[in-house]
Amino acid sequence: MSTMSSPPITGPGDEPGSSEPGGRTRVAERPDERAHPGPVADASGPAASGTSRTATATGIPSRTILLGVIGACLAALGALGAGGTLVRDPILSGTSLTWIRFGHGKNLAELVVYLGVGLLVWAWVRLGRHVRAGRVGRRGVLLAITAWCVPVMLGPPLFTRDVYSYLGQGLLPLEGLDTYALGPAALDGPIAENVAWIWQTTPAPYGPLFILIAKGVVAISGHNMIAGVLLMRLALIGGMVMLCWALPRLAERLGGNPSVALWIGAANPLVVVHLVGGPHNDLLMIGLIAVGTLLVMRRQHVLGIVLVTLGSAIKIQAVVVLPFLVWIWARHLKGSEMTRFVRAAGTGVGVFLPVFAACQLVANVSLGWIPALGANSVVVNWTSLPTGAGQIAHGIASWFYNPSHSLYYTTARTLGMALLGYIALRQWWLARDGDEHNVIRRAALVMLAMSLLLQTTFPWYFTLALALAAVLPLSQWASTVIIFGSVFQLAITYPDGDAASNNYPHVAVLILLSLLAAASLLRHDPLELSRRSKGAHV
Repeated sequence: MSTMSSPPITGPGDEPGSSEPGGRTRVAERPDERAHPGPVADASGPAASGTSRTATATGIPSRTILLGVIGACLAALGALGAGGTLVRDPILSGTSLTWIRFGHGKNLAELVVYLGVGLLVWAWVRLGRHVRAGRVGRRGVLLAITAWCVPVMLGPPLFTRDVYSYLGQGLLPLEGLDTYALGPAALDGPIAENVAWIWQTTPAPYGPLFILIAKGVVAISGHNMIAGVLLMRLALIGGMVMLCWALPRLAERLGGNPSVALWIGAANPLVVVHLVGGPHNDLLMIGLIAVGTLLVMRRQHVLGIVLVTLGSAIKIQAVVVLPFLVWIWARHLKGSEMTRFVRAAGTGVGVFLPVFAACQLVANVSLGWIPALGANSVVVNWTSLPTGAGQIAHGIASWFYNPSHSLYYTTARTLGMALLGYIALRQWWLARDGDEHNVIRRAALVMLAMSLLLQTTFPWYFTLALALAAVLPLSQWASTVIIFGSVFQLAITYPDGDAASNNYPHVAVLILLSLLAAASLLRHDPLELSRRSKGAHV
């Protein structure tokens, strides 16, 4: 049985589809369409660059969305045994299903998680082909985001246990303890016992606004762990709403593709699985940055700076965006270059300080988060490039004598921070023309450098750089690189949150699968399985 190949698709008008009530078009995903080698025929066309506007595209890729929903459901189901499970699970404890949390049962649950994540990645890449070809617009992408987020919001934490640390950091001040001086180990009860061992004695490295949110969540949920996780997700999901609102509007201003921006910055499995399914407070920080940046571009400067300041009060990394926004603000003013900069920077600081101080006062916490920022340095893995360089240098030195690990790690990390400082200052200075596209591009480069050069790197750190890059015009090559990096970071930890970076067979397989996912954006069947299947039936 052979599969007929279709002619190259060059635009939304060439896509076979069927009309639905209300004038909506459902994207047809028939066998002949699925056999198409890629989303574009002409590398110079709009579908190749992914920069064409897709406001008129109304296709709903039903099968692709359903594929992602099945994947998200499987990931959530497998997380019952292999995710960030509770020490005392009120759902599974005392039932015949407890076997999925131990031994071969947990291995099976891990396979279910990986299968689900694989299907979600497959659906995401398929969605990207539709979006870049102009067949699906922002409505279809938003529907996919919503459908894929719901299952992971209802399941156990995926690829992390950080949410239990968040609950502990909210409970500490409610118990009259300083969350910036003590770790969850100072507490008794189920919250403390579910925090990952490495963070038991670690003070909170987060800003006062997030501590206020965590206090509110724990004040409502108490020691009910499941309620606490669900409420924390609800508290943070507002970041996704803000992201989905701001990304397409930013892309329209910057010459990007609004639908591609949503596809890369919000529908990305790295965002859905880690930020939503985790969850991680980076989601709220990124949403505030996205909306704040858009408002500054729209000349609502003060309100924009307020929102980015609130993002900094979630995680201080957001403060790096503020100096870049000053250049955009300065460009909107009159006068000499120096006068405009001084006015914008001075007013920006005048907004930042009282807003941040207000968060500090309302949360009723100290400035202890500043020394706590280095708390995650206890994690040593090569995904942080300076740490990886220190590991290599230590390994070479150990051939000749018995050196101290800390000397090499500290030296490499110090050099990495110096390099990061240089990159940040240089990119900031090169953005001084205030051109919006130039400013955001250079801010994205700095955020990417931060993700790579900080002393410790976690997969979700890359999502801020992704969000900023997503709104820019992206070449086909850039999109494939983003897919590779997203898939690699997605599974560089195990489903229970432990690091997988030192499992080199796992890393090797992950690299191959990431390459396959990236190639699949360009060709539907990069392994030519359809051709082999056809030959087998001749």
